[in-house]
Order: sequence, then structure tokens, then C-alpha cells
Amino acid sequence: MPKINLDKTDRKILSILQADGRLTNQEIAERVNLSPSPCLRRIKNLEENGVIRQYVALLDPDKIGLGLLAYVNVRLERHNDSHPAGGHSPRADFAASVANWPEVVACYAMTGEMDYLLRVHVEDMEHFSQFMMETLLRHSAVMDVKSSFALQRIKDTTALPLV
Repeated sequence: MPKINLDKTDRKILSILQADGRLTNQEIAERVNLSPSPCLRRIKNLEENGVIRQYVALLDPDKIGLGLLAYVNVRLERHNDSHPAGGHSPRADFAASVANWPEVVACYAMTGEMDYLLRVHVEDMEHFSQFMMETLLRHSAVMDVKSSFALQRIKDTTALPLV
């Protein structure tokens, strides 16, 4: 997908929205020194071009009972993506499965010795153990996993750098 050219005003609008997506168009327009109509046109253009993917509420995992954050590296058994007639490749099967696991809030295909990196939010170690034993390790393509647990949150932002 081609990169969208953003001018200084677009970047300022994006920075403002990343900090507080609930601001009104009027408030954003005032902060970027535009009248409301051109500001709204710019925001709609950013949305239509996919620069702004969505608006969300960011929840505090601790306050909703998801106090354990784990990063799980996963290696699949087979690296070839050939599949039996009518079947799916192990990678496709794994990706489809991950999409249905609520504990997994992010999954990335990786370079290096492991194939995927999962960010997993669970209640506690018992919940993590249950997820591992009854879900992840039961997947037919999973060969190996390595888990790490977050001890302390140093930086946690959804804001992308707008250089």
C-alpha cells in the first residue's frame, strides 16, 4: 500500500487525535488553526485513506482483571505452505485459530528462529496455564513455545511517532 503524503497540519491533527480521540471537530480545528469545515474534510480524508484505521477506547487491563501480560514466541512444525487437497496450510490454520483466541490481543509473523510472537492478556498464572495447555499447545501445527512475562510497564502507548 502506498504511503500517504501528510503535511504539517495533517500530522498535527493526527497527533491530537492519538492523544484524545474524543475531541470534537471544533476543538481539533481550534488547536490546528483551521475553521471546522476544512478540518473535518482533512479528518474524513485521513479516514478514507486508511491513515486513521479506527477509534477505540483503551482499557486498563489490571482494572478489568487481566493482570498478567505474557509474550509468547511460537514455532510451527512445518514451514512449507503446501497443503493437502481441500485443506489449509499450517500457517493459515494457525492464523485462523489465533483470530478466535480472546486471550491473544496481538499476533505477528516474525523473522528469526520463531515464527510468531503473541501478546497475551490473562487474569493470572492459572489462566495462562489453562490457555497454554488447552488451547495453544493443542494446536496441531505448534512445535515449540517460549514465554516471557511482563514484570513492570515502563512504556505502553498506542501513539505512533509522526516524523
